[in-house]
Amino acid sequence: MHLIAPDLLVEAKGLSFPITAMGIAFGVLLWLFGWRWHRFWVVLFTTVLAGIYGLNLGQFGGPRTFAIGLLLAVSAGMLAIDLSRFIAFASSGIGCGYIVHLIVPAFHEPLICFLIGGILGILLYRFQLMLLSSFIGAIITVHCALLMAETLTRDTFVAADWVRSHSIALNITIIVLALVGLAVQGQLERWREEKPDRDRDRAMSSLSDNERSVLESFQKRWFNWGGFRRSA
Repeated sequence: MHLIAPDLLVEAKGLSFPITAMGIAFGVLLWLFGWRWHRFWVVLFTTVLAGIYGLNLGQFGGPRTFAIGLLLAVSAGMLAIDLSRFIAFASSGIGCGYIVHLIVPAFHEPLICFLIGGILGILLYRFQLMLLSSFIGAIITVHCALLMAETLTRDTFVAADWVRSHSIALNITIIVLALVGLAVQGQLERWREEKPDRDRDRAMSSLSDNERSVLESFQKRWFNWGGFRRSA
């Protein structure tokens, strides 16, 4: 199994330097901020995929095909956020069924595997999106980096042949990058959630002892008044 597809590298051969650089930047952003910007990524990918599917549905070409693709892309983008958890449920269920089939082929309960995987996907929604975005971001980045190297070396380096001869090492690299991206996203999210506390502590440390005591007494009176109002 090739996580970096040699056939895709052959088809994409000859892409210009700016295109591959944009692909690397896109992959790194997805790898770093997959969860932080998950609404944007979900809408973007759903819109693009629906638009491509709509264009392929058109049998007559021309404005009618363009209208079908555009309307389908807009509709899918508007529904993407509402459908994101359903997509997470379905993808986790299918993935769980596939993994169980590989590990225990004799276990023929696809519905049970699908439901268990779907429930886990909903419960681990943030974790799933972090892992998936870092995995996809790593794949996009490595593909574009190989294409860029092929362009810069003027075909003295053939990316597809190199991938075929180093498939195991590349698969391990992608998995490691995905796990590192998961850890980085988790740390960034933890830093963002703790930022209000750090700002409050920084503001309190900049006050004098007198100002701090006045503020604390005011907060204590405010909370006591609020408790009295709630109990009343």
